[in-house]
Amino acid sequence: MAKLLKNGKKRMTEDQEFQIMKLVLDKFLWLGFIVMGWGMYQSLSQENILAGLWFMVAGAILLIVFMILVIKEYEIWK
Repeated sequence: MAKLLKNGKKRMTEDQEFQIMKLVLDKFLWLGFIVMGWGMYQSLSQENILAGLWFMVAGAILLIVFMILVIKEYEIWK
């Protein structure tokens, strides 16, 4: 159960914090996947494969950056 603080607010349990972190991470994963999918579409539908490759690289970098940010924030909460 959530703990009640002195100011009347409830504190989340570790499981609740982890569940929220999973929901947030899932949204970031979808965003990165969409960018990478757009890059794949661009590289397959046009003759310019390099433009699509840049989108795929950008999506991978986006996923890595968001992953690092979420993990650091979760460690700060602990």
